[in-house]
Amino acid sequence: MTADKHLQSWQERFELAEAMQPIIGKLYRNQSVELSVFGRALLNASTIDIIKSHRLVRRHTGEKLRLRESFPFIEALSRLEVRNARIDIGKVAHAFWTSGRDASEIESYLKQELASCISEQDETEARDVVLYGFGRIGRLLARLLIERTGSNNKMRLKAIVVRGGREGDLEKRASLLRRDSIHGPFNGSVYLDEENNAIVANGQFIQVIYANSPDEIDYTEYGINNALVVDNTGIWKDEAGLGLHLKSKGVSKVLLTAPAGGDIKNVVYGVNHNDILDEDKIMSAASCTTNAITPVLKAVHDEYGISSGHVETVHSYTNDQNLIDNYHKADRRGRSAPLNMVITSTGAAKAVAKAFPELKGKLTGNAIRVPTPNVSMAIMNLNLDKAVDRDTLNDYLRNTSLYSDLRNQIDYTESTEIVSTDLVGSRYAGIVDSQATIADDNRCVLYVWYDNEFGYSCQVISVMRRMLNVELSYFPK
Repeated sequence: MTADKHLQSWQERFELAEAMQPIIGKLYRNQSVELSVFGRALLNASTIDIIKSHRLVRRHTGEKLRLRESFPFIEALSRLEVRNARIDIGKVAHAFWTSGRDASEIESYLKQELASCISEQDETEARDVVLYGFGRIGRLLARLLIERTGSNNKMRLKAIVVRGGREGDLEKRASLLRRDSIHGPFNGSVYLDEENNAIVANGQFIQVIYANSPDEIDYTEYGINNALVVDNTGIWKDEAGLGLHLKSKGVSKVLLTAPAGGDIKNVVYGVNHNDILDEDKIMSAASCTTNAITPVLKAVHDEYGISSGHVETVHSYTNDQNLIDNYHKADRRGRSAPLNMVITSTGAAKAVAKAFPELKGKLTGNAIRVPTPNVSMAIMNLNLDKAVDRDTLNDYLRNTSLYSDLRNQIDYTESTEIVSTDLVGSRYAGIVDSQATIADDNRCVLYVWYDNEFGYSCQVISVMRRMLNVELSYFPK
């Protein structure tokens, strides 16, 4: 290929990626359709990201997927009344072209494959959401909910609840939403409606409510009804404490973004989300680490059986720790977080059993807090019921990440250069680092990265959808 042809090819791909962007955005906002290419989300993707996602297809299939091959499918979707679906357009296009079909069949093919999601009207009821607490997870959940703003949005962020109310508090809350040292600037516009004590983000009116207790608010006064309250404070973790939310008018359900005690169900979406029943009023989305490790552990156990194991978490420091040495009720956590590696405890390994009872009593765990602000790693040393070699195990996990029911929880990388900052913003619960996998007879060691803030928040959003009966359908099945 001559230099001119290289440039011409690049220009063609770039223009096609640019043409895709507005269609992807409209499908998302107006029809609640999320597009991806072999697991790589296309929403808010740059033209370069769209091109890269297509190049990566060769790693999975051995063949290129050209943008001119996927673009007709995106165009066809824009003409169909597809709603409430997550579609891997890369897999759909690849399956179509490898079957030897003709381009003239694309629209009829999509109509057949997506028949259950095509309708002129969407009768699914939109539901109100309240974020109780506006810290690291609360603000990321706000971003994820706001990016869904559109005529077909079914989860509507109506309010955030915080302590305070001092002068300047509203501006400070808005500023923290606008800017984030880890996740970058907010994708859109944020301004204040000071008269009504509200934040307006991308046109969405979000009431800011000040309260010191979950049971002292009348949400109906703000036009909020039958709402799901997502408690991000971590202060109340049992049924008695979280049940206080249900005493406030306008609240129907509560979700805790931390491990819960007692008989409250701890849900890891993708593993035990089917345990969520309509009558459940209080749920937990477990912890970031439990969400990262449980899908991978389930996948390994389903295929090879796990007889015992130890999980060591190398975890970024959190707001619970001190910047400099100071008093802390927990051992060692009082020492300066940015300066020290800190050995501490974690209940994540034992908590796996709440979501996946088959591993009850089989795992131990510990944690090391390290001087990084985000992205963590779980090192899983497992004893298996079957012998396995490294390549076979990696191939199984790679296929699991692409084609199983856990494809939206488990990602997989073959990069020899990847480091923690490369995974900031990952929407997966965990990412298997195949280059670090060790397997010998019936023992293996797996390294699983996870964005303990953003990846976890995406899992929480999925649990919220399930609780409110506004889940998306996945294609291909």
